[in-house]
Amino acid sequence: METAAIYHRPDSEYAYLYETNQFHVRLRTKKGDAKKVNLISGDPYAHGSQKWYKEDKPMKLAVSTDIHDYWVIETFEKTKRIAYCFHVEGTDGIEVLYGDRGVFPFTDNYLEDANTFFRMPYLHEIDRVKTPEWVKKTVWYQIFPERFANGDKTNDPAGTLPWGSKKHPGRDDFYGGDLQGVLDHLDHLVDLGINGIYFCPLFKAKSNHKYDTIDYYDIDPDFGDKELFKKVVQEAHKKGIRVMLDAVFNHLGMDSMQWQDVLEHQEKSRYKDWFHINQFPVESLAGLSMEELENVNELTYDTFAFTGHMPKLNTSNPEVQDFLLDVTTYWIKEFDIDAWRLDVANEVDHHFWKKFNQASVALKEDFYILGEIWHSSQSWLQGDEFHAVMNYAYTETIQNFFMKETISANKMVAGLNEQLMLYRNQTNEVMFNMLDSHDTARLLTISRNNKQLAKAGLAFMFTQHGSPCIYYGTEIGMDGFNDPDCRKCMIWDKEEQDSDMLAFTKKMITFRKHNQELLSYGEIEWFDVRDDEKVIGFKRKFGTEELVCYFNQGEKDLELDLEQKTEVLLANFAETDTKSLLIKQYGFVIYKG
Repeated sequence: METAAIYHRPDSEYAYLYETNQFHVRLRTKKGDAKKVNLISGDPYAHGSQKWYKEDKPMKLAVSTDIHDYWVIETFEKTKRIAYCFHVEGTDGIEVLYGDRGVFPFTDNYLEDANTFFRMPYLHEIDRVKTPEWVKKTVWYQIFPERFANGDKTNDPAGTLPWGSKKHPGRDDFYGGDLQGVLDHLDHLVDLGINGIYFCPLFKAKSNHKYDTIDYYDIDPDFGDKELFKKVVQEAHKKGIRVMLDAVFNHLGMDSMQWQDVLEHQEKSRYKDWFHINQFPVESLAGLSMEELENVNELTYDTFAFTGHMPKLNTSNPEVQDFLLDVTTYWIKEFDIDAWRLDVANEVDHHFWKKFNQASVALKEDFYILGEIWHSSQSWLQGDEFHAVMNYAYTETIQNFFMKETISANKMVAGLNEQLMLYRNQTNEVMFNMLDSHDTARLLTISRNNKQLAKAGLAFMFTQHGSPCIYYGTEIGMDGFNDPDCRKCMIWDKEEQDSDMLAFTKKMITFRKHNQELLSYGEIEWFDVRDDEKVIGFKRKFGTEELVCYFNQGEKDLELDLEQKTEVLLANFAETDTKSLLIKQYGFVIYKG
């Protein structure tokens, strides 16, 4: 047995309170190395008197990656104090004891020593990671406001182009999308089954994307005003739709009052410490095109990436903290928003995000905080900063198998399992899953315009843990390469929409909502994964319910024999009869087990 591969860490995603009286424990071993793992646990203060270390409980092999196995157990200890260790039996017959002091031969001598055991000294309810229940039930719809719908031509900026007049929009184009357009089309979202809107930035800014904020306290006049936004929120809430705004707190726009003051007064500016200025004088970049602004070299101040028009805020400055926290609470108190999505969240300090969390949740206990992080995010997901992140690391693994075909079926499963084991279950349940966004090429394009492949990818994502999101226009077959091409004008002419894709999206969302508890809480079991045939078979189980899911990416038809008549819940490119299922390439079937 390779004992160096055995790993556990208390008070982490390996050992945590899931519910008030439910404690989850995980152990990692080398793949295929352990035959059996048992947990030995009890109250640390009763170690000597009750001798609970003489009993153990079997752990379950939950998931595997290509190099590790993960064993789990859900305990319902009566005590709020837990000491524990692991009895690991290898496939080679060797038995070891793994605890707080390392790996030892499995003998009573070590079990009788109280210091052998890992400790959770006291399970405080206040420390339990809590996530909003409503997010698990939410299907999101992302709106890039400038391109969704032009409902009021009187607020169009100068030079606005006719709606959809360019096949491939330019980086600096404006088409007049606004909040009135959103209000006019709320019924489209209701008809889809959407119950959450994620807005890209709405605050006053110079660009069409609005990530270069000028004023956090004002709706951009190109979109409308605060009164109109309040109406959008109220009408959305009436229709059962929650609203999430985009907060850009990593940087400001160069046209903001604060940065303009720095340009004017330089070292004497009262805002000079609001930014990361490395050398004076600071040069103005006024007059440069957007493309030039994004490729300025040798700046004397820190920015987002290399974009000179987005100077980075110093969030360790108490004045900046107070300012941004006031912005945070203002939109919750005055407009009743339900969530913040945090742009470039990994480049802002943890100290600030902890204050941000406290300020937000104090106003709304079930407020949702979503960070934009594209990589492993454990340090932001400990319960005192974010509830979830945009789950790019998870969904890119799906894309790499389904759309890009750069990994095998088993490699995809390994990657998904590894991501699931990075976080507590309650965190996985509210992760934000999407296959395209304003920052990526559109789903249909990365699917090589293969609509059946796009459907398979979407359906697969909708069967996973987390809260799924549809990028505007995906439901009607819109395509587009990377930014700015992925930000085309929404197509509202029904003759130009893909009605089949629209009908499929509605059916898929209905399926998700009808099976939400099973998909949110259910265990996943990968039982038929074939690399050569590019087949994925898995089950989702919760209580007495079970879903069986098959996805066929291979060139050959996949034929499945059924023992009894089966209720098919969602399918595409598949034929069924009473005793068999035939799934064509890029097809899938989801049925009740």
